Amino acid sequence: FWLKPLGRRQRPGAHQWLPASPLEGLDRMQNDEGRIVDLYLPRKCSATNRLIPAKEHSAVQLNVGQVDENGIYSGEFYTFALAGFIRSRGESDACLNRLLHEKGLLTFSK
Repeated sequence: FWLKPLGRRQRPGAHQWLPASPLEGLDRMQNDEGRIVDLYLPRKCSATNRLIPAKEHSAVQLNVGQVDENGIYSGEFYTFALAGFIRSRGESDACLNRLLHEKGLLTFSK
């Protein structure tokens, strides 16, 4: 069921088989609603729009929560991902300030 014959001519009696696909025949991952979901979704850096590879261990993802006028968390948040490239250059704080200002979460007035 997961093997298929080679496409080239073979001598009689020679049986060479290759796997068709490592995931063929396996059930795909589904959520509670029955929708197919992938195992890995790549992230993008919020500051540079670069893709963050799965093996990059210096990248961070921050959730900044929304609070009401009394300072109580409302259950909503903004997610920011910063690549290790930005962090290694020492620009993550400036980039995060810019992103927060663009979302209206940070003001620079005195």
